[in-house]
Amino acid sequence: MSIEIVRGVLLRCTLINYGILLLWSLVMVAPHGWVHRLYGRWYRISAEQFDAIQLSGILLYKILIIVFNLVPYIALLMAG
Repeated sequence: MSIEIVRGVLLRCTLINYGILLLWSLVMVAPHGWVHRLYGRWYRISAEQFDAIQLSGILLYKILIIVFNLVPYIALLMAG
């Protein structure tokens, strides 16, 4: 496998993951009340707890995208 192929795969993975991150963020912002009512009923959590859990998940996912997709892509870009 050549560096160009790996670089292309990492770029596509980064774009797909940022698309998922954007979708997740939009779902949590736009219909916030509906989503909280659904999950709040299942797990018996308050709106503040729900927001904290969602924000933590979004931030963790973003960090993982940067560490495992974006940084290796930039490193291969600089090396090649």
